Amino acid sequence: MRFDKSLQCALLNAPSVVFAAPQSASYPTNGTAPAAFSSKCEELASKLHIDGGVVTTAEFVAAGTNLTVPVYDETCAAAPPVITADMCRVALNVSTSERSGFRMEAFLPANWTGRFLSGGNGGLNGCISYDDLAYAVGLGFAAVGTNNGHDGTSGLPFYNNSDVVEDFAYRALHTGVVVGKQITEDFYGKPHDKSYYLGCSTGGRQGMKSAQDFPEDFDGIVAGAPAFAFNNLTSWSGHFYTLTGPANSSSAFVPQSKWVQIHADVLKQCDKLDNLEDGILEAPLLCQYDPSGLACAEGSNTTTCLTPEQLETVKGVYSPLLNDAGDLVYPRLQPGAEVIAAGAIINGQPFPYTTDWFRYAIYNDPNWDPATLSSKDYDYAAKLNLFGIESFKGDLSGMKDRGAKVLHWHGGADFVISSDNSARYYEHVTSTMGLSSEELDEFYRYFLVSGTGHCGGGEGAHAIGQGVGEVNGYETSHNVLMALVDWVENGNAPETLIGTKFVNDTVALGVEFERAHCKFPKVNQYKGGNPDVIESWECVDA
Repeated sequence: MRFDKSLQCALLNAPSVVFAAPQSASYPTNGTAPAAFSSKCEELASKLHIDGGVVTTAEFVAAGTNLTVPVYDETCAAAPPVITADMCRVALNVSTSERSGFRMEAFLPANWTGRFLSGGNGGLNGCISYDDLAYAVGLGFAAVGTNNGHDGTSGLPFYNNSDVVEDFAYRALHTGVVVGKQITEDFYGKPHDKSYYLGCSTGGRQGMKSAQDFPEDFDGIVAGAPAFAFNNLTSWSGHFYTLTGPANSSSAFVPQSKWVQIHADVLKQCDKLDNLEDGILEAPLLCQYDPSGLACAEGSNTTTCLTPEQLETVKGVYSPLLNDAGDLVYPRLQPGAEVIAAGAIINGQPFPYTTDWFRYAIYNDPNWDPATLSSKDYDYAAKLNLFGIESFKGDLSGMKDRGAKVLHWHGGADFVISSDNSARYYEHVTSTMGLSSEELDEFYRYFLVSGTGHCGGGEGAHAIGQGVGEVNGYETSHNVLMALVDWVENGNAPETLIGTKFVNDTVALGVEFERAHCKFPKVNQYKGGNPDVIESWECVDA
């Protein structure tokens, strides 16, 4: 459920340096592609025949271009991505019904490796992720992405149009993959060799949906911080407003200044679980935080402690959400993410994606009040499960049977989607398929990336190559996408994902520390020596 870019930038200070991608060119990649390549690109608009599709653009783009991308909705506006390889850019519109369709783009590199990749989306948005396309094309992938069936970050287009909801739930991504593969084959004169997916948040959910329901689409999937258990996640995101009440006008509301104190108390209780007090929880799942020690003594100044009402709020934040029948709706917020979460989901304001989802998709009622969210709403949304958007099926046998791979990762300090839910899904797959962790390792691996926020950023070694601004090299040990490629094509399964924390999150200032993030269910533990190097840590059983 990745935030809109405006919200994300306000909460994250992610590094902004883009590394030069490795090249394996069949054409020059210095902005002077042969005339034949450029002409072939420009002719594509008249030669492509896509069922229900209309090509609007086919243009050559030289390496080094700061690509000015179309803005179909101001909420999708973003900085121009840097194109690092000569490519053919194709834009088109594809109809999915008489009242729905999607925009999509294909970036086709001159230095094509034979690999195809689709990117995903974020939040409720209808924004093509041009950064992901630019990242992938620079690595030699023929890359495609869609607006997921509507323009803009609002859920308003869902209102009274279930076809748009269906596009958002699965259809735009799947159809875009089918169309993208056709464009790739038509342009290069041969089909792709291997097909990949890269996405985070809602993009992570889209990746897991593909693994569950469309296993033929991809040979390998990178699914980060998946927004799966989607209806229940949306209920959980919205329930914080009913828990706290409006900001600064409810006795149950906890201001951000107190969340800073709570964070310090979390670290006091749990930071040493990994044998090193460094401000990072390597295994937040093991932290059973108790805020009772921050309760106000009778007659004390309540500005620096928790009142009885606030204490109950804090306990609620760190407790799983249950419905009135006592059934689990969604896990707790994992400890360690509370300070940023205080500005995102526990800020005393209705969570916008929850409001839009219930108003325009679940109830088709623009007047639905998020302050009334209750167990009956949780249960109704989960039962309705529009077009299977929950995406929480535990059977991944379709991927297993064809030898495809799923690389699932989640930030351990995610302030929007609790990483506890990713661990829950892993256990769900284990029990559903009746497989041990060793047997799952054949086709599905999950990594917790400690100290990392929502899809990136944070105090931990968060740069694992998940996209622009989070690149720490292209070695398979350091780059989650290239690790997946190596697993799929060479059978070299990743045992760890090496993450990097740059000084002030600025690549030019050098590496502050690195950490080899462990394959679940193992956890990282400090064994001595310089804690900034990976050799001082080891993956152990929890």
